[in-house]
Amino acid sequence: MDDMYRDYILDHYKNPRNFGELDGATHTYHDTNPLCGDEITMFLLVDDHDTVKDVRFTGRGCAISQASASILTEEVKGKSLEELRTIDREHVLQNLGITVSPARVKCALLSLKALKGSAWGLTEWPGEQSTGTGTA
Repeated sequence: MDDMYRDYILDHYKNPRNFGELDGATHTYHDTNPLCGDEITMFLLVDDHDTVKDVRFTGRGCAISQASASILTEEVKGKSLEELRTIDREHVLQNLGITVSPARVKCALLSLKALKGSAWGLTEWPGEQSTGTGTA
């Protein structure tokens, strides 16, 4: 079973969905994982009803961080900002389908942090010195 999920992760890493900048993005957030150097920028195009019309991401890093971002972007189109704000770490880790070691959890969750930063319109992550930058 793990082999199937490893192939799934490698496919998203090698062929990321929704990869690239999004012209006209209404919400963006960039963050890094200073422990390993992974980077993710999340771009959202949100309409007047707070619904995500389009999503893209850019970044670089390990297969886990990039695949996690690709998988996450596939499910957020059409959702409200409020729905995005409720996605939690367990959901993201479950989507990967494999057990993620404690050392790799931050890699797996970087895309969630960028998505939430974007959805909340943050310029930096509350309570920490973040490398995050965002606009909304």
